Amino acid sequence: MALDRPELIHLTAREAGLVACRRCTRVWPLGTARCARCGGQLVSRDPRALSRVWAWWAAGVLAYIPANLWPMLSTRTLFSTEEATIIGGAVELWQYGNPGIALIILVASVGIPIAKFLAIAFLALSSRRGSRTSPARRMQLYEIVEYIGRWSMIDVFVVAILASLVQLNVVARIDPGPASLAFALSVIFTMLSAQAFDPRTIWDGIEDRARDPA
Repeated sequence: MALDRPELIHLTAREAGLVACRRCTRVWPLGTARCARCGGQLVSRDPRALSRVWAWWAAGVLAYIPANLWPMLSTRTLFSTEEATIIGGAVELWQYGNPGIALIILVASVGIPIAKFLAIAFLALSSRRGSRTSPARRMQLYEIVEYIGRWSMIDVFVVAILASLVQLNVVARIDPGPASLAFALSVIFTMLSAQAFDPRTIWDGIEDRARDPA
């Protein structure tokens, strides 16, 4: 019984010679190549995981730049055509007396994406080089990044709703701009970067340091 042996309470699966399938969660002896239940590849730690994290992260950053520089939507009337970027549209909403909507767009389109980029970069760097921040705090940060990912497409949803509602054709027309595609790609790439990160690396080495403080 593990309770009769306190040293086994904090024993990790890898230290116990076990590996879990990330697809179906079945546990197998370490060294097993593939899961007999679902056929998934069994690896305790994927050495290429961080490379994928950085690759998707860089793609997300590159897509995020034009998402803020290109027009998010185009408003066409009988007499003129106006284009607005994300920040420009939020400023106009504020000036027209809609500060609440403007703040939501700024937070969802600027604050959250930049925070996610910084959080993922911090998690990836700290898992490789270590950090003074406790593993529990870093795990909480990872869970927050995963949670807010589902709300990252709010800008694209707003543009889609506006485009579907204001299709009067004769009087006015709202069309999504190229920034909407770039923003959607940035969100997708950032979500893939977060999914590629293995949160188990946050805890690697903790048990060893606890057993051997020197």
